[in-house]
Amino acid sequence: ERQVISRECAAIRTAFAEDCKDQGQFRHRNVAKLLFIHMLGYSTSFGQMECLKLISSVKFPEKRVGYLGLTQLLDENTEILMLVTNSIKNDLLGHNQFVTGLALGGLGNIANPEMCQALAGEVEKLLTASNPYIRKKAALCAMRMVRKNEDLEDKFNHRIGGLVEDSDHAVALCGCSLLIAVVDTYPEYTRDFRKHIGSLMLVLKGILSSSYSSASEYDVSGVTDPFLQVKILRVLRVLGQGSVDAADDMNYILAQVATNTEGTKNAGNAILYECVQTIMAIEAESGLRVLGINILGRFLLNHDPNIRYVALTTLQKVVRVDLKAVQRHRDMILDCLKADNDPSIRKRALDVAYALVNEDNVKNMTKELQNHLITAESDGFKDDLVMRICACIEQHAPNRRWQVDNLIRVMCLAGDMVPPDVRSMFCHIVASTPELHAYTVHKLYFSLTNNAAQEALQHVGIWCVGEFGDLLCNGTATGPDDQPIQVTPADILDLLQGIIKQPATKGTKTHELIASCLMKLAARFPGELERIRKMMRKFETSLSAELQQRACEYSKLMESDWDSCRADVLDRMPVCDKPLGGASDVGEVAAPSISVSNGAAGQGDLLDLDVDALLNSDPVPAAAPPAVPAASNDLLDDVFGIGGPSPSASAPTPSAAPVDDLLGGFFGDSPPAPVAAAKQYPDIVAFSCDELRVIFAIAPGSAPGATQVQAIFANLGSVPLTNFVFQAAVPKYLTLAMETASTAVLAPRTERAGYQVINVTNSTNGARPIMMKLRIQYTMNGQAVVQQGQVSNFPQGL
Repeated sequence: ERQVISRECAAIRTAFAEDCKDQGQFRHRNVAKLLFIHMLGYSTSFGQMECLKLISSVKFPEKRVGYLGLTQLLDENTEILMLVTNSIKNDLLGHNQFVTGLALGGLGNIANPEMCQALAGEVEKLLTASNPYIRKKAALCAMRMVRKNEDLEDKFNHRIGGLVEDSDHAVALCGCSLLIAVVDTYPEYTRDFRKHIGSLMLVLKGILSSSYSSASEYDVSGVTDPFLQVKILRVLRVLGQGSVDAADDMNYILAQVATNTEGTKNAGNAILYECVQTIMAIEAESGLRVLGINILGRFLLNHDPNIRYVALTTLQKVVRVDLKAVQRHRDMILDCLKADNDPSIRKRALDVAYALVNEDNVKNMTKELQNHLITAESDGFKDDLVMRICACIEQHAPNRRWQVDNLIRVMCLAGDMVPPDVRSMFCHIVASTPELHAYTVHKLYFSLTNNAAQEALQHVGIWCVGEFGDLLCNGTATGPDDQPIQVTPADILDLLQGIIKQPATKGTKTHELIASCLMKLAARFPGELERIRKMMRKFETSLSAELQQRACEYSKLMESDWDSCRADVLDRMPVCDKPLGGASDVGEVAAPSISVSNGAAGQGDLLDLDVDALLNSDPVPAAAPPAVPAASNDLLDDVFGIGGPSPSASAPTPSAAPVDDLLGGFFGDSPPAPVAAAKQYPDIVAFSCDELRVIFAIAPGSAPGATQVQAIFANLGSVPLTNFVFQAAVPKYLTLAMETASTAVLAPRTERAGYQVINVTNSTNGARPIMMKLRIQYTMNGQAVVQQGQVSNFPQGL
């Protein structure tokens, strides 16, 4: 091909260069050949000057080829383009309509700003020519001039009204296009053009009537002049945006178009689609918007996939305008999501379904999407579906319990497709909601038993088992038959052993999590330490340097030399400060009854206690507030027996050294020593039982009425006390601020196993004594223990 093209180009060059009598006769044929060669992608720049010569010819066939070559072989940046300006001007002023049409067409395709400035006057005169063929060409040429030269922004504005009201179909079409071009380029003229809305509505009304003069000439599949109808509707949309008065004027004609247009043919559907676009863009009446959305609902039932796609695309935009009306077509949208074979329609239906989700329907919509997740194909669409479901759960969850349940369900159905940020969010939710610790770890344990191959479920399940595995074995959880759920440490290790035996197809991330989980369980289940050591040794020979190093460090930490500090190192991870989305309500926890939140969010919640209720051994509230359904375990219900929500103060979650930072402990670093208070009052025993003693070291504070109390915890037994939580409540005239406890695990036979600082302010400056009621929780030998006590032997005058 290249050889043929090169040979032919050489022959054409020779023909252009020869000065013979036959050259002019065949010049237009040679340029026509160049046009074909240009279409094939070869250079034809040597023929540009020949196009200019043809344009200056007096013969119409040559002039026609010259203008065609001008539009194809040159562009607006070609330097020789200005040489043709005079020839085009002469043709614009000519008397042959076809030659004038060629000049307008060439100018409308290739004119640069200089040419537009030079020829704008001639084009303006042609807008009022008697020949409709010239008028429509001039209108299209004026569109380019308006866009290319800012100095001509209002040059043709006074001519547009006559064009859009022209009785000729083509002229009216081109006039509407010119109006849209001016408004799009210079929006400040929109208000000036609104005076033509009445004329446009009359034209549209005439088209809809049976007396339209061009009905037979411009009929398409039984629809009268659909092209002009669509263009007028588009102009009305442009002019009606942001104007209530203009929208009121359009409501009637838009309703007529929407109700009188037949939607069985594509021409009618095009008009209805443009009508809906206009209705949604302007400040239309609510009834008219509902009518437009119902039209889109009919489109969803159409067998043509293109029409369904257009309807879904429009509905996605309309959701922000009238959500309630779109909700009525939710079933049809979900049908497109589930039953359509076209992946582009399924993806668009998913976008619309996601936009429909709110706090009122999130449960039903999430259930529908999860049901479709079972049958969805893994062709990229399933990944999008998982992402949308997770986003719905995060943004619109009614409570934390529901959020956890549905994220676990998604991970059971499509765990390999749940992205890492969702897994991290799930762990953050669980860690930040102590009420759900036991419930979540039980649910994940049994989910892993049945779906151990899902990667995301493995990762979050292993993490939760490592953090809260002791809650699996404390026997407080009950099943649907109200019978205790029995899980032993051996069952947990058997589950982890089964996951280890699975082929590692996606790297060693799962094994790294299992190693950290085993290390955590070594502190939770001292009786299984030997088996945990044996499982850990398998990782010491891993091909992964990270896993091998971590396993060696963990094995070292399980040696007897580290018995005294192992519990502190392997304490639960502290909650990070990252904010959580969705509802903050925990929801009803049907699994084990667990304690209230240890976070500082409840600080000062006990400040409104009645002192009589505090001092009575069997307290009764003086003025109980209206009963409110309690979804969470209120500290007052457990400690004081007060039936109704009341503020409570609880200690923040004890901080713990992260598992990833074990080397610091290997080099002999010890936990920071507690700050010694200035001791001016004798210590008092605040609480004592067989395995635990709490001593208060009291010192005056810096402010009047302030007292600092350091609660020192002594473990008198031979086993560690884990999950230790210390809480206190005071009367109304006292304010209480509890700092973070030093540890959540009390080592056995240790007089100073942990401490916690309590700052108390007495508003009476010692006139009334300091009194406290205590609630202490911990786990001993796998059993949850709750202790209560009262402290009323504080020194006088504090």
